[in-house]
Amino acid sequence: MTPPHRPLRCLVTGATGYIGGRLVPELLAAGHSVRCLARTPAKLRDLPWADDVETVEGDVTRPETLPAALEGIDTAYYLVHALGAGKDFELTDREAARAFGRAAREAGVGRIVYLGGLTPAGVPESRLSAHLRSRAEVGRILMDSGVPTAVLRAAVVIGSGSASFEMLRYLTERLPVMVTPSWVRTRLQPIAVRDALYYLVGCADLPADVNRTFDIGGPDVLTYRDMMQCYAGVAGLPARVIVPVPVLTPRLSSHWIGLVTPVPASVARPLTESLRHEVVCTEHDIRGYVPDPPEGLTWLNDALRLALKKIREADVATRWTSAATPGAPSDPLPTDPDWAGGSLYTDDRTLTTVASPESLWKVVEGIGGDNGWYSFPLGWAARGGFDRLVGGVGLRRGRRDPQRLRVGDSLDFWRVEEIERGRLLRLRAEMRLPGLAWLEFTLGQEEETGYTTFRQRAVFHPRGLGGHAYWWGISPFHALVFGSMARNITAAAARLDGWDPAAPSPRAVDAPDARSTR
Repeated sequence: MTPPHRPLRCLVTGATGYIGGRLVPELLAAGHSVRCLARTPAKLRDLPWADDVETVEGDVTRPETLPAALEGIDTAYYLVHALGAGKDFELTDREAARAFGRAAREAGVGRIVYLGGLTPAGVPESRLSAHLRSRAEVGRILMDSGVPTAVLRAAVVIGSGSASFEMLRYLTERLPVMVTPSWVRTRLQPIAVRDALYYLVGCADLPADVNRTFDIGGPDVLTYRDMMQCYAGVAGLPARVIVPVPVLTPRLSSHWIGLVTPVPASVARPLTESLRHEVVCTEHDIRGYVPDPPEGLTWLNDALRLALKKIREADVATRWTSAATPGAPSDPLPTDPDWAGGSLYTDDRTLTTVASPESLWKVVEGIGGDNGWYSFPLGWAARGGFDRLVGGVGLRRGRRDPQRLRVGDSLDFWRVEEIERGRLLRLRAEMRLPGLAWLEFTLGQEEETGYTTFRQRAVFHPRGLGGHAYWWGISPFHALVFGSMARNITAAAARLDGWDPAAPSPRAVDAPDARSTR
């Protein structure tokens, strides 16, 4: 990255998201100082650059938190979108942008940089998808705020872990022959994530009189069908047989994508709706302010090749799942047994094992994704499939890294709420439930014997009568699911240490507790 003309103090909103999480280290590498605005600062705690930034707790939807975040800031990055949110997302986006622009003006911020969506030329805004229309409106609001604003408009961002890349990847890999919506014939201009980041960093120090939109895209202009064939070639797959039909609407397309790929329908729909019209850059004026990367813009084949390499090497910095799932609960696990005066159902199991704490933690931290959940695979698959049918995320989100977790990571239909390496892993459920749920693993060691203790606790806080009925309806399966999970996890850890799990255990306690605590 070319050093800036002068070091700047930058605020990054959306630092827990896909773009924001990658932008922060690029800004640091360019010599800028960075402050992050985060609803849950703990989600940034385990990131490699966490000690190099200042973190402020707040939210663009809570205007009272913005003055402290924007104080002393030269350039503010607005990387917040309501992708996959509820029906009132346009109002939420509008009010948040107005509050942010007003607070930035009052704080004396020198520039706002916003990454929005590329809108099709010549198409009335009324005909755009709701998400594209909202992104365009947010850009206008920020440009009208009185703070010079650069709105970068991108079509499809290609990089390891991006929603667009995951959608492309899984559609192409899983369907050698496919009947597709007509939008696969629409032309678009993708951009590699590293080029998008390059322009974002470059816009930090634009002249004060620049207040406008910039179209950004890579050197390729092609159809989505062409993109799938490009991916097949890069991945070493045979050419795909693609038959476009006109009957699949964006709504139907999103459900089809939700069944085939890890991207849920709620996220896939705005992505597919944006492909109804041609999204190609109409200008490249940004070159006059931010020269193209020294090595040139990234061709699609190179961007795909790099993304696949990152995935195979487990070197994915952020994923589309990094941001919180819209509508998912964020309540922390209650520690007070009398929490809110309500019921807490628990399934609590403790085992003592000869496995070393190191091996046991390795198994615990590697749970989920391709490694599975160590019990009743068909039952987990069925639960994940049902969750997707009712609009949830299902199991297909997998893991960002096959071995290591950090706070805020998505893990199938869970999210890491807390991790104390070598001792505690707590997951919060993001599947559709009539209540709130957590799954917690705790490791310890007996003083007398030196054996490792493993505690597994599932906690459920029901919501209404349906929540109570749900718990008692599935409680007969707990011994099968949770009991075998605890036994199989400790057995897997014992095998790592060279022990025979079938041999008599020195001592074991398997004590399920499905009581309601009040």
